Amino acid sequence: MGIPSGIIALGMFEFDILATDGRARAGVLHTPHGALNTPLFAPVGTQAAVKAVTPAQLVEVGTSLVLANTYHLYLRPGHAVVRDLGGLHAFMNWHGPILTDSGGYQVFSLGESNSIDDDGVTFRSHIDGSTHRFTPEHAMEIQQDLGADIIMAFDQCPEPYERETNERAMARTHAWAERCKAAHQCRDQALFGIVQGGAFSDLRAESARFIAALDLPGSAIGGLSVGESKEDLLAMTELVTDILPAVKPRYLMGVGSPAYLVHAVARGVDMFDCVLPTRLARHAAAMTRGGQLNMKKAAYAVDRQPVQPGCGCYCCANFSRAYIRHLCMARETMGATLLTMHNLTLLHELVAEMRAAIIKGEFGAWQREFAHNWPL
Repeated sequence: MGIPSGIIALGMFEFDILATDGRARAGVLHTPHGALNTPLFAPVGTQAAVKAVTPAQLVEVGTSLVLANTYHLYLRPGHAVVRDLGGLHAFMNWHGPILTDSGGYQVFSLGESNSIDDDGVTFRSHIDGSTHRFTPEHAMEIQQDLGADIIMAFDQCPEPYERETNERAMARTHAWAERCKAAHQCRDQALFGIVQGGAFSDLRAESARFIAALDLPGSAIGGLSVGESKEDLLAMTELVTDILPAVKPRYLMGVGSPAYLVHAVARGVDMFDCVLPTRLARHAAAMTRGGQLNMKKAAYAVDRQPVQPGCGCYCCANFSRAYIRHLCMARETMGATLLTMHNLTLLHELVAEMRAAIIKGEFGAWQREFAHNWPL
């Protein structure tokens, strides 16, 4: 186990690496709305709300950082509305740190018809078909009005295996990152650049070097968990983390599978977000140490056990599998609420266990035991 020296100052933000064990790191990222212990998992609150749970319930399950979606909030209710109501923290009554993405992924994935050029993207709203345009400067303006602690540079996220598309997307992502840096004016917001390059190692390495050279407070790894193989996801993650600055936080976007979290932490990633735990909950699926459970199975109709024996979350401490199955079969909203609380608890406890193991210098042994019970 190695102990890097001191706190790395990043403007109003500081990243303190407390311990390392191999490539895995345990740290603290300080923000205007509180300190974030890393590694961490952030649930996604697409429209300024994590689906099916309240801010108080998020605190109860151990959430420290929430992600909100720039594209969706720009369209509804509008970034100026959020700004005039005090910013996201006041608007959604979440007093901890918030991260907003730039809207780039949604523009490309949700827009059935969009026009991409080197200046930006023109797209149609998925709500009413109206036409809008995002540029790097506009993405910065929107995120400034939303008021998140951590904001993302505008990027282009392409399919992972199309070489020419990835070359063009990477070039645009780099140019747009420079423009975002130039347009970014808020000292109380940390701007992260995003590495692209698909599943091509040479492009990923080039992109990681470019984003690192911008000297931003942190870096994100984008364009993964979008259809590539698990081998490529892990290979690209390892390649990029070996290049990105060791003294700054690294954020792997869109990854929430427990096995992937562990493998990515082992490769030097500090931060994650994903819709997986909340989406699974809304589809009656529970994440457990023994694997995923379909809570609609007939076998649970009279099962008195909690979803996960030994789990101390509100769901498991108070309700049986039989009751959870009943709620899911009856399509009661409370079923999604309880399963969301359980799934988020599992992921928050998982990253906390990794953090403790890194600090003790026992991460390698912890990972081997985890992999034995939960293979990739």
